Amino acid sequence: MNPLFKRQAGRISQPQLIAMAVIVVLGLVAGAFVLKGRNDGSSAPEGARQEHGQAEAKSQDAKEPSEGKPAHEDAKEHGYEDRHEKAAGHEGAEPPVALSADQIKSAGIVVEQAGAGRVRTAVQMPGEVRFNEDRTAHVVPRLAGVVESVSANLGQQVKKGQVLAVISSVVLSDLRSELQSAQKRLVLAKTTYEREKKLFEDKISPQMDYLQAQQAWREAEIAVANASQKLKALGASPVAGELNRYELRAPFDGMVVEKHLALGEAVKEDAHVFTLSDLSTVWAEVSVAAKDLALIRVGEKVVVRSSAFEGVATGTVAYVSALLGEQTRAATARVVLSNPKLAWRPGLFVNVEVVAGEVDAPVTVASSAVQSLEGRDVVFVEVSGGFQARTVKVGHADAQRTEITSGLKAGDRYASTNSFVIKAEVGKASAEHDD
Repeated sequence: MNPLFKRQAGRISQPQLIAMAVIVVLGLVAGAFVLKGRNDGSSAPEGARQEHGQAEAKSQDAKEPSEGKPAHEDAKEHGYEDRHEKAAGHEGAEPPVALSADQIKSAGIVVEQAGAGRVRTAVQMPGEVRFNEDRTAHVVPRLAGVVESVSANLGQQVKKGQVLAVISSVVLSDLRSELQSAQKRLVLAKTTYEREKKLFEDKISPQMDYLQAQQAWREAEIAVANASQKLKALGASPVAGELNRYELRAPFDGMVVEKHLALGEAVKEDAHVFTLSDLSTVWAEVSVAAKDLALIRVGEKVVVRSSAFEGVATGTVAYVSALLGEQTRAATARVVLSNPKLAWRPGLFVNVEVVAGEVDAPVTVASSAVQSLEGRDVVFVEVSGGFQARTVKVGHADAQRTEITSGLKAGDRYASTNSFVIKAEVGKASAEHDD
């Protein structure tokens, strides 16, 4: 040992030497741990890189067609073709609706063949239902008075001659008194005439007395007739239990559509107290453009359709105006409609169809066969075991036949009657599929 070291060691105490030895050992242990951590970190990324490479290889193999196989076969293996077929099936026609022969018969479905036909072309004109003014009355009292009773209600059906209201009138009392006085004078004048006639024939009385009695008799007859005509003009009966009692009666069979009087109300002779209308017939007033005036003629049959409900009626053109409106520049036509069930109410908006011509179409179907399904027009074509909805394009159409411009050919068998039953079955199948 170096003498210098010995001298230095001799100067260091034993505890100091132990502490230095412990520090050296701790340093060696720490260095060993650091070297081990570096070796582990370098190996982990290498493993991750290998796994990532294998995943990319698998993904590339999935994207590219397998070796030795066509692309469509490889797509079929991966399920792409099935998904494409499902998407195409969703955009195409619906699956057939299975119906047995008994079900078709019980539903009343009739099958016909599409073929050539003649379709009428029509022009639609706007209109409005109004009262038949020839069968509408505005009832007025025709004399002043006070309302004693009202027996007719708004909306009530009344018969001709039925009492609508009773009015107490002083004027009527005077007229009936005048009639009774004239009748009494007539009786007296006739008796005087018969006596003077007998005296003249017996040559007891001069002819002048006879002629004067005859003239008085004729004047009394005229007075009675005049008083009777006054009462008749008012619609009042000549004889009544009370002289002032005036009965307001219905002029014809109809419905009370307006009422403007109440019990105890004082009314004037020209007051509008009732409006009565016979609604068994109504008018449809139509606005006809100048270009369509040649299509509508008096006596022609037209089809009237309601814009508020599924109502269709046939009417007759009764009047076409000879003048055009200053504001609308259109003429007014009037169509008389029969209204037995009172379905055509005044104020209802309608469309009037006038036949403009006829068109020969190569492929036509019954108009009732065309149904709307998911916003498109379809016809249910007969297939094995049922029917299938086929999308079509329609052309000209009338109430009986509809032209098919594409989607159907002549000879195809389709459901012409009660096709809505098949449409309902399609709706049920779609609801079950969605569930």
